[in-house]
Amino acid sequence: MRFPPRITRIGAAAAVLSALLVGGTVTATPAAAAVGSICYGDLPSQAYDTLELIEQGGPYPYSQDGTVFQNREGVLPGQASGYYHEYTVITPGSSTRGARRIVTGEEYQEDYYTSNHYTTFDLIDFGC
Repeated sequence: MRFPPRITRIGAAAAVLSALLVGGTVTATPAAAAVGSICYGDLPSQAYDTLELIEQGGPYPYSQDGTVFQNREGVLPGQASGYYHEYTVITPGSSTRGARRIVTGEEYQEDYYTSNHYTTFDLIDFGC
């Protein structure tokens, strides 16, 4: 089983294109403005393992992996409950899950990386 199902980003792209074509403006929400980006090639090697497990649908190293991420911190763009899911990025030498996570959205390749337990997020750019 795969969490969550991935779909295309056509909805967001269409909204931006529509706003630009009719002379509207596109503004970022405060949460979206707080999200940075990171090149896929700059992720720690353990993040690649986690992304591969997500693609395969598991099995995951921790029972919490694949559970709904509530976005209580409000750093990620606001979405309905169940939109985001979280997965552990193993931290070598840590006796716990550590602070590193991949949080996925329902859209295709909407994957966020955090190294500091949800304080900040970077959208993974798979094109670099």
